[in-house]
Amino acid sequence: MTTEADIMVVSPHPDDAEYGVAGTVAHWTKNGKRVIYVICTNGDKGTSDINMNPQILADLRRKEQRAAADILGVSEVIFLDLPDQGLEDTPEFRKHIVRLIRQYRPDIIVTSDPYRRYIWHRDHRITGQVTIDAVFPYARDHLAYPDLLEKGLRPHRVKEMWFWAAEDINHRSDITATFDLKLAALRCHESQIQQLQVADLEDWLKKRCQILAKGENFELAEAFHRVEISW
Repeated sequence: MTTEADIMVVSPHPDDAEYGVAGTVAHWTKNGKRVIYVICTNGDKGTSDINMNPQILADLRRKEQRAAADILGVSEVIFLDLPDQGLEDTPEFRKHIVRLIRQYRPDIIVTSDPYRRYIWHRDHRITGQVTIDAVFPYARDHLAYPDLLEKGLRPHRVKEMWFWAAEDINHRSDITATFDLKLAALRCHESQIQQLQVADLEDWLKKRCQILAKGENFELAEAFHRVEISW
């Protein structure tokens, strides 16, 4: 039997969640919340090294993601292994997410904001939109994917959705006490960090989090568009 989770994080690629929500995840797990990760793609195109083998990269990024999740106290990491740069808004992808929502029954789902204007990675946009649709109405309605109901996966109503990388920010999470864990988790993604070409990762990340905390009474933040769902 699967243990239910309080929070589900749906990430387009390995490492996206560490940029977007890792400090908040660390806060949740430190306070006894059970958090699971769903990683949609295998990340096999995330390199500027023309000599890198895609399968080797995918295997490496899986290991990096597991290491980051361990630092943050994430209970489980589920890899869908869909193609990097190949996500599509399909019934099959949506059904993957619906099945996991009904299986783990989270109160909160965190994912990438699909509504960024202009330039935005298509996998991020598709992940956000498919997750929204999975939450409402498909995870809620018993006649959606009736075969899931036959397998005992009852409908579930998610209470909140949080979106990272949002332009319309309405919620900031204080990560001052968990910034070091966010940084350590991000460092696990060595294959990606080296491509940032920043001289001092800690300083770069801290400045980003300070900007997101502007106007608050704490120093460092992660920022979201937060939606409370009323049915």
